[in-house]
Amino acid sequence: MGMLQNRVALITGAGAGIGKGIARAFAREGATVVVAEYNEETGRETAAELAALGGRGVFIETDILKLPTVEHAIQQTIVNEGKLDILVNNAYPTMHGMPTRIEKLSGDRFEHSMTAGFHAVVRAMQVAFPAMKKNQRGRIINICSLNGVNAHKYTADYNSTKEAVRAFTRTAAVEWAAYGITANIICPGAATTPFHALAEFMPQMADEVVKNNPMGRLGDPEQDIGGVALFLASDLSAYVTGNTLFADGGGHINGVPWGMDPVE
Repeated sequence: MGMLQNRVALITGAGAGIGKGIARAFAREGATVVVAEYNEETGRETAAELAALGGRGVFIETDILKLPTVEHAIQQTIVNEGKLDILVNNAYPTMHGMPTRIEKLSGDRFEHSMTAGFHAVVRAMQVAFPAMKKNQRGRIINICSLNGVNAHKYTADYNSTKEAVRAFTRTAAVEWAAYGITANIICPGAATTPFHALAEFMPQMADEVVKNNPMGRLGDPEQDIGGVALFLASDLSAYVTGNTLFADGGGHINGVPWGMDPVE
């Protein structure tokens, strides 16, 4: 029997990248995985792949910039599956513009980042909570970033959003521990959506990130990040909560110097 047999997980942004890697890792251990994804094509493709891995995939169209769709995905999962055991808040849209100095950040850009990166996470956790409390068991995994931990330059809106999620997650870990709910954070060093945006706009800076990683590579979404998420989703982590796990090849140890200036 797999580690997640008979468990129901919902993963936002599971149509590609880290979210898909986590979905595949969960499916290999027997989970039913709800692929909460805004891109219908990639979402359905991922859901279809999961059955072949030993799990079950369900696609629900979800746009984290539209909070009612986040609420609907979770509520529909609970109605259809009868419960929600695991919530993974992973989705984050392409960065709203190029890396930018703090003094040039617009209010619209900051609002975009906070809606997608923080408010959607908060709302998802709030909607999932009653079902988890009822079952006296729940696993919440929020994907954050080394950008905030290391205070990378020129992405202050993204950094602030991810650090807000870390603070909120730790508070939830304390408040909800009595109900058998754990809440943890993964800071991955992998090919995330923001990294792809960085590589497109500033390839030299992206190369520098990889070069300065102690292991000299980015993590594999399924093997390197999915494995950590699997631990946090399983019974093995029942006494682990409020933690930040760095699945980053050691990138957090000395930080990653960003030696280039943004395009003016």
